[in-house]
Amino acid sequence: MSRTRYDAIVIGAGSVGLAIAYYLTLEKLRVLVLDSEASPGQGQNKAAIGGVRATHSDGAKITLCLQSLEFFSTFEEKTGIDLGWVPGGYCFPVYREAEENILKGILPIQKGNGLEIDWVGPERIKELIPGINENNLRGGTFSPGDGQVSPLKYAAALWKESKDRGCEYRFSEPVSGLLKKAGAIRGVKTKKGVYYSDIVVNAAGSYAKEIGKMAGIDIPVVPDSHEGGISAPMERFFMPLIVDLRPGPEGLTKNFYFGQNDRGQVIFCYTPLQLILGTNRENTSEFMPVLARRMIDLIPRLKNMLIRRVWRGLYPMTPDGVIILDHVKEVKGFYLAVGMCGQGFMLGPGVGLNMANFILRGKPVIKQEIWNSISFYRDFYAGRKEALK
Repeated sequence: MSRTRYDAIVIGAGSVGLAIAYYLTLEKLRVLVLDSEASPGQGQNKAAIGGVRATHSDGAKITLCLQSLEFFSTFEEKTGIDLGWVPGGYCFPVYREAEENILKGILPIQKGNGLEIDWVGPERIKELIPGINENNLRGGTFSPGDGQVSPLKYAAALWKESKDRGCEYRFSEPVSGLLKKAGAIRGVKTKKGVYYSDIVVNAAGSYAKEIGKMAGIDIPVVPDSHEGGISAPMERFFMPLIVDLRPGPEGLTKNFYFGQNDRGQVIFCYTPLQLILGTNRENTSEFMPVLARRMIDLIPRLKNMLIRRVWRGLYPMTPDGVIILDHVKEVKGFYLAVGMCGQGFMLGPGVGLNMANFILRGKPVIKQEIWNSISFYRDFYAGRKEALK
């Protein structure tokens, strides 16, 4: 069995774990990443539709995603590696007063946290989304700095960049236990080896709770599942990712969203009205008929779109819909980057930057008061929030 010492061990080679490892290797640390899958980004990262936005209602997510957007939009220029970045923003078209009030109500929060966003009228919405259903269109919000990235290219790029700096990856090697001594972390056990470090980061996504139990702590993260799909390539006719916040008339969907990627494929998803808890990732028969009706109603010209495939991914949710970034007081050296609520891909680089700084210097890059709001020790049930999907 392997017995090796590292400066830091990261559990999970997904959107968040890869970013943490990347930033730690930039600081010249010797890092080990462990993952139960066979290669990087094979958990929920590859299930993401690739939208990256800072249009959230929570200050922490806004700030972290603005840092992620800086990373995504400049990565190719800095490294020469294409991530499939498509600028074009996010657009939330509105047809009802209820959604208009919601979006206008959170504009001060968004702008107050540095997001470029505003309410625009129906004529501007029609320019942004040619062919959109005009009946009762009231306008909507548009944030031009948001965009879209390939989750697969992102995972491959961060794996390569960190590996080239000495990061070691061990795949198909799930963690079976944590080593602790005198209230501090000492390393990680798998069936293949024992790996020593005084720093261990739990970035296990939907399995964060199980890793927490190994440390003797209860992490309030429970996964639910969402389906997505992608079309065949087509000529680009809209740039922004589109979010329709209306609940569906069929009584099954809370909202739906989609965008056109760098290959011209339309990639799409919806939020179920009733949460589907657990880790089952089998496709359902209802997803495409329901989603197709919603998309065609919003943009009728999509009725001839050819669907390539569908899939199902997991959203690791917290009770209040807010992420957890912190260290564990009860176990020195044990860090948490969990509960991304289905937005780990867009949060990944921002989380990686701040976690690396927090681990090495004891403070994040973002403002301390914002950091405090995503503490593991907050009251998850006081003023429960609904994350903007």
